Amino acid sequence: MLEECRTPIVQAHDLVMFDLDGVVYVGTDAIEGVAEKVDRIRASGRHVAFVTNNAARTPDQVSEKLVGMGVHAEPADVVTSAQAAARVLADALGEGAKILMLGGDGLRAALLEAGLEPVEDPDGAVAVASGYGPDVRWRDIMRVASLVRDGLPYVASNADMTIPTAYGLAPGHGVLVQTITGFAGVEATVAGKPEKPLMEETVLRVGGDRPIMVGDRLDTDIEGAHAIGVPSLLVLTGVTWLEELATAGTQLRPTYISPDLAGLFEPHPAPEVDGARAELGGWSGTVVDGRLEVDGAGSDADWWRVAATACWLHLDEVGQPADVTDTVPPGPVRRLGAE
Repeated sequence: MLEECRTPIVQAHDLVMFDLDGVVYVGTDAIEGVAEKVDRIRASGRHVAFVTNNAARTPDQVSEKLVGMGVHAEPADVVTSAQAAARVLADALGEGAKILMLGGDGLRAALLEAGLEPVEDPDGAVAVASGYGPDVRWRDIMRVASLVRDGLPYVASNADMTIPTAYGLAPGHGVLVQTITGFAGVEATVAGKPEKPLMEETVLRVGGDRPIMVGDRLDTDIEGAHAIGVPSLLVLTGVTWLEELATAGTQLRPTYISPDLAGLFEPHPAPEVDGARAELGGWSGTVVDGRLEVDGAGSDADWWRVAATACWLHLDEVGQPADVTDTVPPGPVRRLGAE
């Protein structure tokens, strides 16, 4: 269940790790007020990191995009799944190891940074690394799949099944990983969220002893925070909405919920639970005949805390998610993003 913090939650942490799309920006536009909030965190002496499963772009390219949106960012603030994959390979195989690469510039740069040698010819390669790359050719995928089947170790930057595009969600790198591993009959070592390597790489590179993860996706950002045992803040400016919260098992539940990043600078009360009912700040929520009901009046943030808690109480009790199709949350129209 949600936890309580009686002071602004940012005060309890010295590293704030931000997911990107859906948290810092949506598509090509920064989310309103994010630049000022990031600057406020920096001004307090805390570390800021931008954490992305996207392996196609280099940290320089990501920071350039952020700066173009008005968000202060240095390349050293950006940590990618490609860098985490390169660390996994370098730790296992040592400097100079030849890595058969299936991906784009972001993956190549990360392998070189880690002292590895990215190659396109499998002769002498001791492992395969893959990451999203729009120009990856099918013949190269076939060759890699055959080599992995024959025993070549395989490290994937991430396993995201979707990727946001200008024309909507499209198949992500996880589809490629699934194709290779399904053919080869093996499991890939995955570096990106929700697995540990990317989260651990972020703390190692950026610093901080008391990190918090801020994200919009339960199955990457929030589950990734659980993987390394750190608190998380779910913001509702991205892909997660009431339907996703209602089905969230324990490893997908955030420590805190806020409609947006303003929640970093506010205390977070937790709902009081009485049986199947959750109450907080003038709101009261429960599940009746399988349907979520929230009554009362209060802040938007407290409504979400009550709604989520009531849904989770029901899910844990009966094993089925509450019906939320007719439940209308307060506040602005939903904004969508993805990472």
